[in-house]
Amino acid sequence: MNFASGRCGYTHFLDYDGHIIDDMIFAVKSETEVLGVPNASMAPIMLDWLSSLLPVDGSIAIQDLSDMTSILALQGPMSERILTDVIGGDNAVGRFACQDIADNSLGIRGWIQGTGYTGERGYEIFVDNEQATLLWDALLEAGHPHGLVPVGLGARDTLRLEKGYLLSGQDFLWPGLGMQPEADLPEDFLVRDTAETAVPYGLDAEHDFVGRKRVLDSLESGDRWHGLECLDRGPSPRPGHAVFSADEDDASVLGYVTSGGPSPSLGRTGIAMAYLQPISMGQEVWVQSSPRKRVRARVRRPPFV
Repeated sequence: MNFASGRCGYTHFLDYDGHIIDDMIFAVKSETEVLGVPNASMAPIMLDWLSSLLPVDGSIAIQDLSDMTSILALQGPMSERILTDVIGGDNAVGRFACQDIADNSLGIRGWIQGTGYTGERGYEIFVDNEQATLLWDALLEAGHPHGLVPVGLGARDTLRLEKGYLLSGQDFLWPGLGMQPEADLPEDFLVRDTAETAVPYGLDAEHDFVGRKRVLDSLESGDRWHGLECLDRGPSPRPGHAVFSADEDDASVLGYVTSGGPSPSLGRTGIAMAYLQPISMGQEVWVQSSPRKRVRARVRRPPFV
């Protein structure tokens, strides 16, 4: 998929075997400049990987701006109002649009894009480290009447789960890291490709790309990352919980939960994402949510709300 200047896109970076190394939102600044935002812990890994693919003639170069750049994510239904109050309406870019930060009364400089990993309307704002405190304080002051508060990764995790967004390291894990998942999962269960994650953004199977063979094979058959919504009361699904075809001792295992928890937007109904064997939308399954209890759930397509 081609993106014009001033637009952002979501993509996966695969190794030669088709395994997802990391996912990334990138922004097309111009015909000759693209900005990429990997997950923070993966920045050096992605830098090494992309550098290894550069042409030997030096026609493409990579610059790492991580150490000098701070990112503030302003998310929520009032984000446009708050952003406009702080750095002006010229910077209230649309969803998956991006630009250099326009002149504003605070003198904030940098880059802004209409992205974020919560599923809400919002912005990711990139500034030099020395301007981060100024912008942080101004956003909190202007946002206080609208209920703006700082939140941690726990809130982000709930929101991205309700939206049905993958989380690097939890819903896929590159074997090149030599790490084991925190959840109790079968060996290499999180070694996945783009087709298995059922993420539609930007996948063009007609052009050549690194790892293409595995992705094409997976498009034909194999596991898929599905949403699950619990239908009965009980402990919420958690990473590592097995998903069964029935609530019977001899039922077959269909797959395992990779992300799950109670949904605040659905009255704390249990929701989850899981890699499952071929299955139908709307089919009922059972999640082993505790050693003694299986909770009935329905396979569904996210977002959940």
